[in-house]
Amino acid sequence: MWLSFWRSRNRFSLDELRYLTDQLQKVQVVNEFNKDFVIEALRSIAELMTYGDQHDTAFFDFFMEKQVMGEFVRILQISKIVNVPLQLLQTVSIMLQNLKNEHAIYYLLSNEHINYLITYSFDFRNEELLSYYISFLRAISGKLNKSTISLLVKTENDEFVSFPLYVEAIWFAFHEESMIRTAVRALTLNVYHVGDENINRYVTSGELANYFSDLVKFFWKQCTYLSDLVSQASVNSTQELSPSIVSAVDEIEDNLYYISDVISAGIPDVGRLITDNLLKLLILPLLLPSLTGVRGGVVISSYLLCCILRIVKIKDLANTVAAALFCPREAFLEVSEVKVNGEVTYSNIQYPPSEDKSNYCTYDNYRNLGVAIPDDGSLADTFGGKNVALRY
Repeated sequence: MWLSFWRSRNRFSLDELRYLTDQLQKVQVVNEFNKDFVIEALRSIAELMTYGDQHDTAFFDFFMEKQVMGEFVRILQISKIVNVPLQLLQTVSIMLQNLKNEHAIYYLLSNEHINYLITYSFDFRNEELLSYYISFLRAISGKLNKSTISLLVKTENDEFVSFPLYVEAIWFAFHEESMIRTAVRALTLNVYHVGDENINRYVTSGELANYFSDLVKFFWKQCTYLSDLVSQASVNSTQELSPSIVSAVDEIEDNLYYISDVISAGIPDVGRLITDNLLKLLILPLLLPSLTGVRGGVVISSYLLCCILRIVKIKDLANTVAAALFCPREAFLEVSEVKVNGEVTYSNIQYPPSEDKSNYCTYDNYRNLGVAIPDDGSLADTFGGKNVALRY
């Protein structure tokens, strides 16, 4: 069967597409004997559909009539060769990237075939397969708008309850390979910029909201890594670590620009989530204390703080940092020195309902007062104990 594939025929013709589809439908299992034909057929179909999109709508009419997307799914299910899923993902990615006809895009994203491919259990131990998969996800995200996104989500009572494209993508948001991280970031921004209220609520709800705190935690790890590199370089007095330091600096700034882009998408609560986590996890417990010499790395802390304020342009964040910089260390008091009707716990500052909170500066009202205390008690190590309160 597959040998007849090589017979002379007009390469860019409807007859060629018809022939390839007919031969694929006859395949019962993909193995070593027919894998070359299947791979070449999948590749050729992507070319034919791109050609047809530009020259003849009959190509896509045939594609829909024969339900070729469903045939792709069937080929994936019966394949035992890793190169076939690679080519299948590439074929669908090429079609998504190159087809301009709006009707064609709607068809590709409908019928749950795309969601099936998104959630299929690929063997990601194969790094090349993972790379093709991420490119496939990114290609889908490039076609998202307020109309097409509804084809990829599941709803209950007009609320989005499932969005496999986004959920599967952020699993790889902090992958060790930078190209994968970059592709996932581009995908998330495509999702955020759709501007759909249901999507905005979905990505900031439940466990999905943890992505924004995880983003700050990942940035914190990068900052720690940079600090370690600089410390090693200063001790060893060697230039060998210079390329690593430059690379770490680039990664940190790229991360901050991504964070800035996420905030600029205008999703309600995202700016607050990121600001809160930057303050709680990094700025208040680590960077600001380091500026006073309490903890080492004054130069690194100054650089990181300047980068954050220069790139992540959030007014509340800048106001809080400015207020904290001018807040004297003596403002931090042991609990025993605070009014007896003000209760301070390890994790936060709490007040009786009747207490006037205007005399205190807490994490909850830092937007008004400009100085905050992280709720994990991490500043306590710096200022002499676990239970501290801040007055002004």
